[in-house]
Amino acid sequence: MDHAADVHKTDLMTITRFVLNEQSKYPESRGDFSILLNHIVLGCKFVCSAVNKAGLAKLIGLAGETNIQGEEQKKLDVLSNEVFIKALISSGRTCILVSEEDEEATFVEPSKRGKYCVVFDPLDGSSNIDCGVSIGTIFGIYMIKDGSEPVLEDVLQPGKNMLAAGYCMYGSSCTFVLSTGTGVNGFTLDPSLGEFILTHPDIKIPKKGKIYSVNEGNAKNWDGPTAKYVEKCKFPKDGSSSKSLRYIGSMVADIHRTLLYGGIFLYPADKKSPNGKLRVLYEVFPMSFLMEQAGGQAFTGKHRALDLVPNNIHERSPIFLGSYDDVEEIKALYAAEEKKE
Repeated sequence: MDHAADVHKTDLMTITRFVLNEQSKYPESRGDFSILLNHIVLGCKFVCSAVNKAGLAKLIGLAGETNIQGEEQKKLDVLSNEVFIKALISSGRTCILVSEEDEEATFVEPSKRGKYCVVFDPLDGSSNIDCGVSIGTIFGIYMIKDGSEPVLEDVLQPGKNMLAAGYCMYGSSCTFVLSTGTGVNGFTLDPSLGEFILTHPDIKIPKKGKIYSVNEGNAKNWDGPTAKYVEKCKFPKDGSSSKSLRYIGSMVADIHRTLLYGGIFLYPADKKSPNGKLRVLYEVFPMSFLMEQAGGQAFTGKHRALDLVPNNIHERSPIFLGSYDDVEEIKALYAAEEKKE
């Protein structure tokens, strides 16, 4: 038995230790936020375990229901949604929950209420479950005004008002990426300890990347700037190398790769989906928050993504996010298009 290695294991920066260290920087903190994050982490561990044994436990396959987006629900989606709603309510720190799977927002009963609103997609990319591709949970956290009764407007705020955002990716390893507004940190689940360990401290996205990520199957419906940008990625006229196309079709996995390696992720509006496909509150905002915190940018085709003010909880938006210089290029193409008009 390697005792030296075991001793080292007790000195690791776990996510609990990390969050408590952050909390200690704010003497006035009562620990509510730390407790809430702890419950989110617990939900992620539970879903990770369910994802890992999905085939054995007959959790793959359809649940026979259709969610609010008109997508057929997987059994794992249903389970993940229930897990997170229970974990968040039992924390005693939440007042409003918005899930991709539920048509209406959930208002927590007064006896279990706290001051935080959590928006989340419990299992993003679930169409990939059956073939073993990485999937994940995405979340964002807002706070209600002190002493006020929670109302839906408390979550219909611009993304720049978020306190924290993150995702948990269930893939070859289980990775939890978090920002509380002071940079981005990545943690990997050590199954032998059942703990998330800090493995990617202070993630910074490269200023320019060599990868673009987009569903080219929609190319015939794209607008001019998107088509021009992708053409430029493939056939650069300045003598530089072409960019590589990498598209997984699971947002968490595509964004995780973009954060670590640089490049750009595009989900533009097109003729079929004039408002884009991705949901503002629990997909666009958390990922844009993380991207900006890591030194990148997020743009909707008109303005900064985090300045958007959603009108309803399932609103959609186009999104371009990634390395600072790459997003600057697409912004320039949209600006040139606007001048023509």
